[in-house]
Amino acid sequence: MSENNKFPNQVAVCGSSSPGVRIAAGPPHEALFLVLSYLPLFELLSMGAVCVSLRDAVAHDVLPWLHLVVDRPLSSRLNDYILGRIARKADGRLRTLALINCFKISDSALHEVVENNPLLTKLYVPGCTSLTPEGVIRAVETLSQHSHNLNSLMIGGIYNIENEHLEVLKYHLLKNRSQQQQQQQQRRLYHHEHIEASKLLRNKYVAMIDVEMCPKCQEIGRVYDCSRERCKIKQEQKSGAECRGCSGCVPRCEECGGCVDGDETEEAVCAGILCTSCWLQLPKCNHCNRPYCTRHCQNVGSSSAAGFVCEVCIET
Repeated sequence: MSENNKFPNQVAVCGSSSPGVRIAAGPPHEALFLVLSYLPLFELLSMGAVCVSLRDAVAHDVLPWLHLVVDRPLSSRLNDYILGRIARKADGRLRTLALINCFKISDSALHEVVENNPLLTKLYVPGCTSLTPEGVIRAVETLSQHSHNLNSLMIGGIYNIENEHLEVLKYHLLKNRSQQQQQQQQRRLYHHEHIEASKLLRNKYVAMIDVEMCPKCQEIGRVYDCSRERCKIKQEQKSGAECRGCSGCVPRCEECGGCVDGDETEEAVCAGILCTSCWLQLPKCNHCNRPYCTRHCQNVGSSSAAGFVCEVCIET
């Protein structure tokens, strides 16, 4: 037998200093399997194409699929059929279902998933414009009948939500919350809205439900509390903070989430507005002397140790 045929199941090491040396191919390091449950969906699906071992782990291990978060760039591609296939990987033990701006998902697909996963504790469907308020209520009622685990719901961006729908949803969610949780008042701050979706699922900013009736315009939407200390004190004293309302009724600083009036409104390069205090702390464009807010700072056109030039000034 020739030297090349002695070890038919072995492969050469790429870049080996000894061209004739061959070693047996082995499975990936065990640490790779431990991180699968922490990967975003897009990266998790990509890992399944790396090798056979990782493909089998992604396909058959339940742990990575207990918290399903679909965000960009997969949101626009997700449809009812794909959602059903992915949700089945959790084997009925799904705990978090977050479909961010997945506009192709229908009421029937959502109901099928929640019916087969009674342990869901978080249901987030903001921007899923094909869903209806009645479809969301049906999903929440189904979860409440099977168990009392659901305690957090996000439905912002779904059309035609009325106060009557909110009352029904709150009724079921309050049944699922302990007395201590019901007594805790969750303050909703504007600048917390810009946290990445994957981080939002694990932090303290998530309220029981993300929309309510604005006390100013009486429209259903996201209503924000003020981050300014004086406004916080007013709200705690039950005297009512005049600046509590939706973003259309109360202008807010993109950085701190505090209310701003005409005298202290400062311009940013991006579309957002800033209070004077935050405007002074941010680096400014060398030409127009306007800053980017933190959320849009990646749009800086040209930067160096001497400062930066914004994209607007570069184009002009």
